[in-house]
Amino acid sequence: MQSGRAKVGQWVLEYERPTARRPESLMGWSSSGDTSNQVCLQFDSQEDAVAFAEEKGWNYDVKKGSQKRIRPRNYGDNFRHIPVQD
Repeated sequence: MQSGRAKVGQWVLEYERPTARRPESLMGWSSSGDTSNQVCLQFDSQEDAVAFAEEKGWNYDVKKGSQKRIRPRNYGDNFRHIPVQD
């Protein structure tokens, strides 16, 4: 399977978590006492996200993601024999 590259240029605005996540006792899922961490706003550009946060009077931090490095691979390489050299 291959990971898709759709929506990689979008910017996301998320609330900072005021409380730490902890495992729920019954199911073991991550839970939190605050529901604001479920809100995730998506924007087409960094400028749109910053303008929205400034319009609301929110403090914000801009974190850019790392560049994904794609290594070209061939399916046949999985079965290629490489002799062991002594």
